[in-house]
Parts: sequence; structure tokens; C-alpha cells
Amino acid sequence: MKLITAYIQPEKLEDVKKSLTDAKVTKMSITNSLGCGQQGGYTETYRGVEMEINLLQKVRLEIAVNDEFVDVTIDAIIAGAKTGKIGDGKIFVTGLEDCIRIRTGEHGSEAIG
Repeated sequence: MKLITAYIQPEKLEDVKKSLTDAKVTKMSITNSLGCGQQGGYTETYRGVEMEINLLQKVRLEIAVNDEFVDVTIDAIIAGAKTGKIGDGKIFVTGLEDCIRIRTGEHGSEAIG
């Protein structure tokens, strides 16, 4: 079992969701987040004062999958999020020790579904 965490551009969320749905991956958590990476930030002038904006809006997706869905899920995220420009995002894959479905008490891969 793996936990896939991806940070993507907010405007690519619908494309990523469609790509994941096409790949039969439908269970996910989505959170708005702020961050910066290699793209840094930008400078903006507000009321004559120059301000540096270095925390940019991103969307964080968390998807728990069984091992056979890891590559499919990663490929779907890349297909939906990739523009080829700096700032497309990152994907992190971490191991999951256990998963428990609260309603039924199921553990492991049965709980993920």
C-alpha cells in the first residue's frame, strides 16, 4: 500500500480528476495549499509598494492505493497536470503501514478498496 501525495497547479485540478477517473482511481482527498519550489515567486506592485509573492497557490492531492495501482495513479496525475513549464508540481510516494476502514473495521488492502 502506498500514499501518493501530489502538488499541482489549481487550474489543472479538473484535468487531473478526469485523468484519474479514466484510470479507475476515484478515491482522493484534495486540499488547497501554499508553497514554492523552483519557480520561486513573482513581484507585484500594490498601491505603489512593490511586494514579493513567494508562496503560490497549489492543490494537494492525497491518494491511498494498493501496490498494483501506484504506476497507474502516477501516470494519470502526470497526464492531467503536465504543461511542460516550471511549476507543474511534484509527486511523492510513501509507504503505508496500515489502513483501517472505520465503518467495517477492515484492515490493509481491503480497506483501501
